Amino acid sequence: MQGQFDTAAMNNVPLIEPVVQKGDLISIIVYSDNPDATKIYNQSLITTAGAGSNGGASAGGEVITQSVSGASPTSAGYLVDEKGNIEFQGLGLLHIEGLTRNQIRALLDSTLKDTLLTNPYYNIRFLNNRFTMLGEVNKPGLYSIPSDHINLLEALSIAGDMTYFARRDNVLVIREQNGKRQWGRLDLTKPDILKSPYFYLQQNDLVYIEQNKKKSVVNDQITMRNISIATALLSAFAILYTVLKK
Repeated sequence: MQGQFDTAAMNNVPLIEPVVQKGDLISIIVYSDNPDATKIYNQSLITTAGAGSNGGASAGGEVITQSVSGASPTSAGYLVDEKGNIEFQGLGLLHIEGLTRNQIRALLDSTLKDTLLTNPYYNIRFLNNRFTMLGEVNKPGLYSIPSDHINLLEALSIAGDMTYFARRDNVLVIREQNGKRQWGRLDLTKPDILKSPYFYLQQNDLVYIEQNKKKSVVNDQITMRNISIATALLSAFAILYTVLKK
């Protein structure tokens, strides 16, 4: 990044909270002071493997995994349908499209708190929290976002950074919101990218790193070299064929 940093303006840039979109997969686990009553509002929990985990069977025959340490429970998740709804266990249809996690908590509280459950609280995660990195990076591919927020520079480091032939002044971020596709272009040589709404990636963002002119020149040189080699070989074969024919 070249130029002066406006630190005062940078400190006032808010982090954009991810919102639920159609096609998202959301894990929602409900807890409360009365765990027996809480069970009907939870999908079957799957505990990720950790040290000292062991298993058992419930009276209904369902396998339950318990972990002593190093594990965290997750659920199969709720798929947000084309209308922005999920079929929530024990409550039925809930419209959550466009909501942040805090807003989902408030929505659940409005039904569960002090009426059906005592002191409920929730673990809400985006199970499809990922981005795609393509173009002039060392490791293009589909990556999971390891935390609530990830910025473009962190995403590039996960993808092995840009190659020598990458354009750093015209990075393209493709995003879908409310069923509409949006494009944002960022110049990594300017500090102003820190204020861009595309600096922090959202779930399912696609980042494309364009090649610079140097690679085009190199590709042309390689092509011309290959053509020259092929021409020389054809000429040699033609001369050899003429000599042998005589």
